[in-house]
Amino acid sequence: MPPTDASAADTPVHPGSWYIFSRPVFFGHNEVRLLRGGDELFPRLIEAIGQALHEVWLATYIFYDDSAAEAVALALAAAARRGVRVRVVVDGFGSHRSLPTLQRWLEPAGVHFTVFRPLERWWNWLQPGQMRRLHQKLCVGDGQRAFVGGINLIDDRNDIHHGRSERPRLDFAAEVHGPAAMPVEQTVRAIWTRAAFGEDWRQEVLNLVRSARPVRSARQYLRQLRILPPHPALPPGDGAPVQVAFVVRDNMRQRRAIERSLIDAIRLAERRVDLVTPYFYPGHSFRRALIKAARRGVRVRLLLQGKLDYRIAGLAARVLYDELLVEGIEIYEYMPAFLHAKMALADEDWITVGSSNVDPLSLLLNLEANVVVRDEALTASASREFELALTQSLHITVAPLRRGWAAMLGRGLVAWMAHWYLRLAGWNERY
Repeated sequence: MPPTDASAADTPVHPGSWYIFSRPVFFGHNEVRLLRGGDELFPRLIEAIGQALHEVWLATYIFYDDSAAEAVALALAAAARRGVRVRVVVDGFGSHRSLPTLQRWLEPAGVHFTVFRPLERWWNWLQPGQMRRLHQKLCVGDGQRAFVGGINLIDDRNDIHHGRSERPRLDFAAEVHGPAAMPVEQTVRAIWTRAAFGEDWRQEVLNLVRSARPVRSARQYLRQLRILPPHPALPPGDGAPVQVAFVVRDNMRQRRAIERSLIDAIRLAERRVDLVTPYFYPGHSFRRALIKAARRGVRVRLLLQGKLDYRIAGLAARVLYDELLVEGIEIYEYMPAFLHAKMALADEDWITVGSSNVDPLSLLLNLEANVVVRDEALTASASREFELALTQSLHITVAPLRRGWAAMLGRGLVAWMAHWYLRLAGWNERY
């Protein structure tokens, strides 16, 4: 896979410039660590909060009231008590049942706590945009150490709807040290500001863009899109000089940034594409990219849910199995526990981890956030996790719904439901 230019490595990039472009803008000189589940994430998160001297920003879909989440809350409260400016925003739907506990944990300590699109009254459901939720899982300390992933603040062995289980959910996050933490902080700031003061995301982002100065020539921008060869590799230094891009899905310029980054990687892949997601119902362009990759000899493997948390989501994925299997795409269903990971790998040096599933909710409605990393060591680490998960998964060789009236009925039902859900949510584009 041809390497991508690391814009911040050889060109001064203003902190706000990343948002101007609809495809990933890479920042150089980062260190990145892949974290599996809350067992690895929460201690690192608590450590980062404990080491923060000035600011901590946190955004999450679910901030639960169990012991794992309480440990993070106590760290946030302790930071606020010692004078660190702590801002926390949670989603009004995902964290609805735990809001009273969160307020009791955080607010007396001086944590500035707010709720994105709260649902405290029945008429909140009638307000426009209530189906568009804050699904990001982000935390930044002092603008230098960021966490981006799919892991909510809840025990991996605890499920809000299904209770406790013996095995933890399969999930991942990335810990980033370096310049790529800047856009993560800017994103949490914008979401927190919008939720806390009622200011619109649009105005916050316009202010961000106005502060950015043009720093890229046409030639540099073409390199960023992988059309021109890259500059020479970065010289070795302290830590790994890893190239990291932060991509979001919002309701302005970055509506398709995450989806485009995935499709671009699939189209450029030469050897393999591995995709992990619990909810899989991609649009036409995404499915065509997967099929074309398989036809040109790329090994394409999908790791999806085997233990279903929502049956309609499982049906949505399974109605596509026959279309993909006949093209040589390999499909596996993870069986030991619930699958919540959102990760993709391409060839030996491209990986993305974040909150975005490959379905209409994530790709078209919710606020999402991923990191895209160009690094062989991190990709190799993620590959080992992927291969281990495959050994515990069911290899699907025959589609549950094969060609015929049952498959047509299943596809029609899922397409009808997706269409009307998106229409009700205010999205009218073809999907």
